Amino acid sequence: MESKSVMDKKIEDLLSQLTLEEKLGMIHGDGLFCTKGVERLDIPPLKMSDGPMGVRNEFEKDKWIAVGNSDDYVTYLPSNSALSSTWNRELAYRMGQVLGEEARGRGKDVILAPGINIKRSPLCGRNFEYMSEDPYLTKEEAVPLIQGIQESDVAACVKHFALNNQETERLWVDVEIGERPLREIYLPAFYDAVKRGGAYSLMGAYNKVRGEHCCQSHYLLDEILREEWKYDGTVISDWGAVHDTAEAAKTSLDIEMSVTDNFDEYCLANPLYQEIQEGRIAKSFIDSKVRRILRMMERLHMLGGERKSGCYHTPGHRQTALETARESIVLLKNEDQRLPLQRKNIKKLLVIGDNGERIHSNGGGSAEIKALYEISPLLGLKSMLGGNTEIKYVRGYCPDTKEEPGEVNWQEASLNAGNGTKDNLAKDSALQEKRNKLRKEAVEAASEYEEVLFIGGLNHDYDVEGYDREDMILPYGQDEVIRQVLKANPNTVVILSAGAPVEMKSWVNEAKALVWNWYAGMEGGTALAEVLLGEVNPSGRLPETFPKTHLDCPATRLGEFPGKEKVCYREGIYVGYRYYDTFEIEPQFCFGYGLSYTEFTCGNLEISDNSSAFPVSVSLDVKNTGEKSGKEVVQLYVRCLEPKEERPYQELKGYEKVLLDPGEEKRICFLLDESSFHYYDEKQGDFCIEPGRYEICIGKSSRDICQKKEINIVI
Repeated sequence: MESKSVMDKKIEDLLSQLTLEEKLGMIHGDGLFCTKGVERLDIPPLKMSDGPMGVRNEFEKDKWIAVGNSDDYVTYLPSNSALSSTWNRELAYRMGQVLGEEARGRGKDVILAPGINIKRSPLCGRNFEYMSEDPYLTKEEAVPLIQGIQESDVAACVKHFALNNQETERLWVDVEIGERPLREIYLPAFYDAVKRGGAYSLMGAYNKVRGEHCCQSHYLLDEILREEWKYDGTVISDWGAVHDTAEAAKTSLDIEMSVTDNFDEYCLANPLYQEIQEGRIAKSFIDSKVRRILRMMERLHMLGGERKSGCYHTPGHRQTALETARESIVLLKNEDQRLPLQRKNIKKLLVIGDNGERIHSNGGGSAEIKALYEISPLLGLKSMLGGNTEIKYVRGYCPDTKEEPGEVNWQEASLNAGNGTKDNLAKDSALQEKRNKLRKEAVEAASEYEEVLFIGGLNHDYDVEGYDREDMILPYGQDEVIRQVLKANPNTVVILSAGAPVEMKSWVNEAKALVWNWYAGMEGGTALAEVLLGEVNPSGRLPETFPKTHLDCPATRLGEFPGKEKVCYREGIYVGYRYYDTFEIEPQFCFGYGLSYTEFTCGNLEISDNSSAFPVSVSLDVKNTGEKSGKEVVQLYVRCLEPKEERPYQELKGYEKVLLDPGEEKRICFLLDESSFHYYDEKQGDFCIEPGRYEICIGKSSRDICQKKEINIVI
């Protein structure tokens, strides 16, 4: 890439030639997913696309109407929740490469991904698009994903900055939060995304923070992002997140986008022109925005450079989707070694559940994908068992009856009031009667089959943009189906597909085997079948705590969720396992948890003697003591033993995923820098380290610590 001085000279030269009208055309939408270019200066329009799980289908320029051609089928990738469940940085990087190549292949300049908002509550409707409750795990998966995207001359647009943790009243809810949790929990992944990941762009959030809309926030955009972090990339609004011309113009927002086709009426369009002409807003604000846009374009080689070409839905991309799906699956229970199924002994197999044959790619809101194909669990099983097993499918339960779609696209109406929560109660007697019939059919069939799989969970009626859940209860009466099926056949394997935790307490003790499967992309059904049949050893680990009920969640117990006009994050730093581990609240399944078809041990933990200098070196041996090859996730937690300031019980500060054959042993090394021991001191307005005793804990999860050793930090 050319030097900064050469780039700056080129940008200033272009800037000097632009008229005010041309500059304004570059800082607001001129289409639903593009800005206006300047043809006379060879400045192209900026083309964007949604893309957490793949490049979205093509719409008409100014209408939410799909073009409908066959040239926008793409690779459907596992969700960000699935990716973080792999605990695999290399897969994150490869998935980023796929997103970048496919976005470039589709002619896009910016892919609106990844989503890295912290999972504050399990009820948030967009949690499936996000990664984790933990800032360290989030940033470690996000950084290589961003780097992979941008290799193809495509800008990652990291979203949503910041505190976008609910869908209820998402355009207007005002977040009240202390400075310490903001800095320790909600901002670190964004910081690393721009500092280590080098993200070329960032998306502002819908909500307010301390009274300011995020896309007009002087504190977030000017003080933190530009002044503290020295970020010189492009800030793009979420679609419809700008509400005031003067505020948006005078902050560090660069591009305003929205869902409506009145492009000249956007805040940064004609209204801004009028404000400038009447002398109320200085032209220098617009120059700063255009300068940052041109800088991003130059980094993408859009201004006369030699730009990389892309490709999409290639065999290599599909292979990455498959490998990511394989490592995302989490084995939660496996009593009596119920899994893997012995395929040679299976003559008849019963599959129960709507998710067994449901397609998920075409839902969820702006995460929807026009997938080249999607392998359902039923298809994956039938393909692998090859006709030697008779497979019967019964639905078991059914979703609510869908209303006929109206003329207005959901996204066009998404700025209207009314986003909120969805309940899971069937209010229609005919629907309830149908569900009773389906349940009875499933229970009768379960009693007749030796091998039974129940495949249920959530779908994009509930994991969806614009709505939160009221509770964690499985919808459509699934709990009763599972209870009765387990009673009829205690060996039934329960598989749940979802983007967020669900309640399991009414039946989980009766289930011998339980598998968690996220929205795992186009090869999700293949990967699931491989795990169930033992072709792949499961290695996914939970990137978030699964509470027994949403009432155990700190956002509900200590803070507010979803709040009303305001939402108070009174739980502070106690988000996720930081809360459950500190206050000894028993979850259903803890953070970092996941089983394997083999066994691993850790030993010989050693820590460098020099505790007065960083980095601190930590090493240990990991051994596969079982009979199958597998991957273990070695997790490192740091615990302050005698804190003078309030601290969580422990915090994740390192992890490594290692492949081991039976009997094989490898030595794993970690380097811990200052950030592994610091906390944010609100009085000093900075991160600080307390000298004293710390414990380095090595575990298989936050609740399964197998090695620990004390260290004294001298400052």
